[in-house]
Amino acid sequence: MTQPNPIRRAPGHKPRLLDTAISLAANGIPPLPLRAGKLPFGNCPDCTGNACGGRPNMKSAGPCRCPGVCHAWAAATTDPHTLASTPWVAAWRQAAAVAYHPGGAGLTVLDLDNTAAVQWARATLPATRTVPTTRGEHWIYQGVMRSANAVRPGVDVKSHMAYARWLGHGTGRMTALPQAVRALAVKEDTTPARAGVVSSPSAPWDRSIATGCRHTERFVRTGLERGLTLVRARTESGAGSQAFGAARFLAAQHTACPGPCALEALGEEIVAAAVSVGVPEPYARRAVTNGLQAPSGRVA
Repeated sequence: MTQPNPIRRAPGHKPRLLDTAISLAANGIPPLPLRAGKLPFGNCPDCTGNACGGRPNMKSAGPCRCPGVCHAWAAATTDPHTLASTPWVAAWRQAAAVAYHPGGAGLTVLDLDNTAAVQWARATLPATRTVPTTRGEHWIYQGVMRSANAVRPGVDVKSHMAYARWLGHGTGRMTALPQAVRALAVKEDTTPARAGVVSSPSAPWDRSIATGCRHTERFVRTGLERGLTLVRARTESGAGSQAFGAARFLAAQHTACPGPCALEALGEEIVAAAVSVGVPEPYARRAVTNGLQAPSGRVA
């Protein structure tokens, strides 16, 4: 006797999103729900504040073991019963989009965020399957590599330990991951730290220039200092990517503010921290600018 479909009987889910997720899972592509702003859902109470041993920082590969949608990309799964389970149904009720873990599907997504980035890829890289996005294209290659943000202006690499928004199957024949794409993610790691090189921000953030911010100065400074600490800890490699993440986190906190929030002043402090551990200033500025624009498309 055929068992009832647990997905269609799950109350309150968004059918099209969940059905898309189930279809992806059936084809070996691990999906997960995204909330508003194209962001993953927050960690469960058992994992908040590194209580589970550090997985919220995503420093280790492997599947998430939590019953709910936890640990961002690591929550992605091809198990249809997990996707339609009670904890996940609660997330599907609030979901705004479907994402997937490219590395878990054996893929690498080159996220080209603007027209200039698309033109660069067309002139430089082997053609492959492409998917249109709001502002550019996703180029999808067969193969897995390290993920990295802001490898070029408007270009992110999403594969291992990352997620990408599902925007359809795209067009064109998928080709093998070329060395030219792999090389994009190693440029930053070869940059040695340069002691004593610090770019000082010209106008530190304060309430007088953030007249439309709804947060207290203590709240803003606390979030900033946490981000600066993470950037400065990357003395061997990865400071540029960490600067992107710190900027994106700060920008996401201000998406509901009427503005202006003077995020560019916060960004200057992140740039200075990245430069202090050896990131070339132009690279640091690109990473921070892309991070500030990631949640809402504005830098204000």
